[in-house]
Amino acid sequence: MDPARDDDLTAHSEYSSKITPGLIVLIDLDRFKEYTVMKGLNPYTPNDVTGELTRLVEDLAIKYRGVVVYGLDYARGTEEALVEIPFGCEDVDSIIKDLERLKNLINSYGVGVTIVVVHDYVSGMPAPNRRDAYHATPGRKRAVKILNGLKKRGGNILYVEC
Repeated sequence: MDPARDDDLTAHSEYSSKITPGLIVLIDLDRFKEYTVMKGLNPYTPNDVTGELTRLVEDLAIKYRGVVVYGLDYARGTEEALVEIPFGCEDVDSIIKDLERLKNLINSYGVGVTIVVVHDYVSGMPAPNRRDAYHATPGRKRAVKILNGLKKRGGNILYVEC
């Protein structure tokens, strides 16, 4: 991890544990294991796609003052990420445009990406593990359920529920 940037991306106030309305953004590469095998890539080191997704998730979180709850991985590259954007509904149109650009850029590498955006309450707190990240709140659970359903139908879609 890049400690200089990680603190900014997982910043939160220790004095405020209140939840706020916001956006939950869940991003997951489609059939990425197949892609790495087909291209002969090492799944444990960053490659063009996972390195690019790391940069794009980082940029999204910084631009909209979001918190990367889970998934940003500098050492291996990012294959999935969960970002919470407090009060994100105020910028939803701009966020959607940026997510469309993210999707198109990842698609240009020949890889599909499924993105789910739901409006719910967010904590703005990073999660210690995948289970907490995906199941700690009703909104996150809903986003995961939507993502799994979309991936079963082929994925590579930007789904927005606001």
